Amino acid sequence: MITCYVKYIIDPFQLDIFEEYGKRWIKLVNRFGGQHHGYFLPSEGANNVAFAMFSFASLSEYENYRRLILEDQECIEAFKIAEDSRCILSYERTFLRPVFE
Repeated sequence: MITCYVKYIIDPFQLDIFEEYGKRWIKLVNRFGGQHHGYFLPSEGANNVAFAMFSFASLSEYENYRRLILEDQECIEAFKIAEDSRCILSYERTFLRPVFE
């Protein structure tokens, strides 16, 4: 299993738009065979940092997802939300391997 941890720097004045973006991607990741663990939006502390986590069974399944989303209409529309609004200023991805008991 591979878990993608994404740290976003967002425009705090467009939090509602970013939340809509996140809700769309939760459904999309799940539709493409991943397991989305949610988006985590600012509450206390920094008002411009958000996080997301989702997992795929393997790195190859994640890479296949990355290929497929480039041609899927719902994914293209979700990308466009962020592009048009500029609610995401930057992001960084880290890939993690979960440890279970």
